[in-house]
Amino acid sequence: MAIPYRGNTGLGTYFITASTAGKRSLFQTERMSRLFIEVLLHYRAQARYGLHEFVLMPNHFHLLITPAESLERSLQLIKGGFSFRARKELGFVGEIWQGSFYDHSVRDVRDYDRCRDYILNNPVKRGLVASPDDYPYGSAAGFVLDKVPQRLKPILVPA
Repeated sequence: MAIPYRGNTGLGTYFITASTAGKRSLFQTERMSRLFIEVLLHYRAQARYGLHEFVLMPNHFHLLITPAESLERSLQLIKGGFSFRARKELGFVGEIWQGSFYDHSVRDVRDYDRCRDYILNNPVKRGLVASPDDYPYGSAAGFVLDKVPQRLKPILVPA
């Protein structure tokens, strides 16, 4: 199924959620999880998007991302790139991803912080670890990522 066109979605920062097909827990092995992170960081290194935070859960992932082209293209690279490599390198057969994804345009620094906290604490909330730092498949594990985008609106505090 094709990802639906969402308009000009390449000019901001987004909170993304994408799930596996049938919400199956495909990311329970080290090999699958590491391959996904390798693909995610590969396209970031090619400057296809800015990657600010991420977490890979057993049946979905969350990102804070700033696309260089469009949001659709960024997710096509991530999901399609992972699918291709999982089939080629790990012999995976079958559908991997749901056809679409959830996106939320990050409006300001407060919104960014709320999304960031959600991403970092998702493994704790799901009972996988006691602390975000203990989860090896997310940005809290010490991956060097891109800084908060400068173009996000600051929060004005009354004097």
